[in-house]
Amino acid sequence: MLFSFNTPIWFYSKPIDFRKQIDGLVIIVADQLQMNPTSGQLFVFRNRSENRLKLLWWYRNAFWLCYMRMESGRLQFPKVNENVLELSRDQLSWLLSGLNFMDHRQFKEVKASNFY
Repeated sequence: MLFSFNTPIWFYSKPIDFRKQIDGLVIIVADQLQMNPTSGQLFVFRNRSENRLKLLWWYRNAFWLCYMRMESGRLQFPKVNENVLELSRDQLSWLLSGLNFMDHRQFKEVKASNFY
């Protein structure tokens, strides 16, 4: 069970009620985001206190729910107007590390055409 390198990652920016489990998160993905929760994409949710994350992922025939709780400190979330943001793998890593993933920049993608 590993995420593929091209798995889209979606961050739901509105805080959610963390009593929601798989079924409640599936409803958010399907109804509010109008996306397919069984598409194999990774969905990331946050709580209001900014110290917890839930990751929802469909793999083959089952949902995986991962839960992260900070014992001290808070996670860094950007101020956004959209309901959902697509994240890169680097941005997810920065978020899980407690960094504001919007403040960091990735290298531009290079389209190589000459090989030696």
